[in-house]
Amino acid sequence: MPEGTDRPLELLAFPCRYEIKAMGKCGLAFEVLVCEVVSRHLKGAAIMDVATRPSARGRYQSVSCTIEAEDREQLDSIYLDLHSEADVLATL
Repeated sequence: MPEGTDRPLELLAFPCRYEIKAMGKCGLAFEVLVCEVVSRHLKGAAIMDVATRPSARGRYQSVSCTIEAEDREQLDSIYLDLHSEADVLATL
C-alpha cells in the first residue's frame, strides 16, 4: 500500500478500455448471455467489441467483451454477476 494511506495502489487508471472474458459451453446463447450480463453494468454505453473463440475440441468457447470501464466497483459488479450465472464456467 502507498505510504500514509490504507488503500492499495490501483493498477488501472480509470476510465480505461478493459477486456472481460467468460468461458462456457459452445452455443450462440452463451455469447448473448455474456453480452447481456456485461451490458447491465454499462449505464447505457455500448460494448466496444465482442470476440468469440471456440476451444480446440469445440465443446467450449470464450466470449471477450471490451468495454470502457469506469471504476473498480463496476468491474467487480460485472464479475460477480457473471459468476452468478450457471452457464459461466470461468472468467478472466
